Amino acid sequence: MNYSLFDFLQLIGSLGIFIFGMKIFSEGLQKIAGSKLKGILSGMTRNRASGILTGFATTAITQSSTTTTVMTVSFVNAGLLTFVQSTGVIMGANIGTTITAWMVALFGFKFQITPIALAIIGVFFAFLFSGNNRLRNIAEAMVGFGILFIGLEFIKGSVPDINTNPEIFMFLDSWTDYGFLSLLLFVGVGTVLTLLTQSSSAATAITLVMLFEGWISFPIAAAMILGENIGTTVTANIAALVGNVHAKRAARFHFFFNVIGVLWMLALIFPFLHAMDFVVNQFASTPISVMEGAAESRANATLALSLFHTSFNVLNVLLLFAFVPLLVRFVQYIQPDRGDDEEFHLKYISAGPMTSPGLSVEQAQKEVQQFTDVIDKMHAALSELLFDPKADREKLLEKIRKYEVVTDQLEIEISDYLVRISEHSSMEHELTGRMRFMQTMVNDLERIADIFYQISKISERLEDTTGWPESALDEMRKMMEAVGSAVQEMKSNSMKAPYAVKLDEAIRLEQLIDKVRDEARDNHYARLEAGEYNARSGVTFIDILNRLERIGDHILNVNESAAGRRLKAMRIDGK
Repeated sequence: MNYSLFDFLQLIGSLGIFIFGMKIFSEGLQKIAGSKLKGILSGMTRNRASGILTGFATTAITQSSTTTTVMTVSFVNAGLLTFVQSTGVIMGANIGTTITAWMVALFGFKFQITPIALAIIGVFFAFLFSGNNRLRNIAEAMVGFGILFIGLEFIKGSVPDINTNPEIFMFLDSWTDYGFLSLLLFVGVGTVLTLLTQSSSAATAITLVMLFEGWISFPIAAAMILGENIGTTVTANIAALVGNVHAKRAARFHFFFNVIGVLWMLALIFPFLHAMDFVVNQFASTPISVMEGAAESRANATLALSLFHTSFNVLNVLLLFAFVPLLVRFVQYIQPDRGDDEEFHLKYISAGPMTSPGLSVEQAQKEVQQFTDVIDKMHAALSELLFDPKADREKLLEKIRKYEVVTDQLEIEISDYLVRISEHSSMEHELTGRMRFMQTMVNDLERIADIFYQISKISERLEDTTGWPESALDEMRKMMEAVGSAVQEMKSNSMKAPYAVKLDEAIRLEQLIDKVRDEARDNHYARLEAGEYNARSGVTFIDILNRLERIGDHILNVNESAAGRRLKAMRIDGK
């Protein structure tokens, strides 16, 4: 056998260049798409049909079904998508991933694109250092495109030639003599190949090269493609391991949907492959059956395999579309909701940063919104603790304590995620600034939660607030209402893009909190002098009042961070 270890290492290196090119190409496309990708993703929430289009479009842009499905699982885990809504996106991603196979088959085998790929890199390489973000992103995508096909050419040149290494063909041929069992075997090979490369696109490219070089026959290549459809579901299932029950269901749906498709296709595979052969030969300049495996037909065979890949996934969606509700119920049955309280699950962002920095930041913003929801619930619980004499004080104190623990962990989770985004992505200046403000937001939100918890502990000094005169109770209610209004404004602003945040109402509410505090403090001292309540009740009253005022300051900080600007800086600029 004329194939050394060094030759094998060259093959691995060539595969690495291909995967690297695919990564750079994909990231560049996502950066170019920017806000458009976010707009496409918004289509997820409509219906199953629009979800299929969304999944297809997103995968076409990202050039990775894995990215789309992991993104979908993350959104389901974060509560941004329901499990049912995710099913359409997953089905569309299966169709979108077939674009890569067509790109490789057309440009990699039918045309000599390597000289063009080198020219593309030569033209766009200089623009990688451009100060214009859009031009730099376009250059990144085009350089990645060039590297991808150079890597494919290297793979074609690094695989052992069957004429000089007949042992390889004999080895593979020995596993293809078992009829239908051979197909099942190579379905497994395709699954394992996808797991090893962690990319269905790379696995598909390898399969196309093996077919083009004559290592495997067209039916065996089709079986590997079916296996790769199963293997691509594994990454999303791994991402869902630390997710909630809804994320696990989305990942399980992807797996079962693809497995069912593979099963019915295996039952019809030979008539289906002959149909692909017939269609391709209708458009071929020299019609030669790809089923026979002749050397002259191998370029056509790669097109037939791409057609098989697309036809299978489109037909699978059409056939199973009506049965999705049944499959959903089946998945819900095997992945039941254990009844655990997952409302404040601390791993909303469970799959790591998305490939697109913009989408990662958007997801982080959703987590900040979850944080503000917890703050709102703490405010409601504290109000009940202070003003409802019939409330179960022990239960409310424990609830507030649990909320405080949740906020500590949320701060760590969100901050860690923001750090990971910055480590794994080269971001535009605008996104970097937005991330820094988000870090500040979570710090202020955690401080607000701490103060709410401190107030609940202070209130334990009193059996209830009946030790306060009615005027003091009215003032405290007014203070809590002012803080509650500020919390609602903060929640509203946390949902908006920085440019859409207006600070006028936030400033007015913060000033209202200060005004209520000042008036209540003056009245407090008058009540003390008049002996309307004892010293202990008075100290508790003023302590809670001052802490609520500090919460108002932190809320204003959160609003400023949501707007991406500081009032002090604005005043200085105004001068």
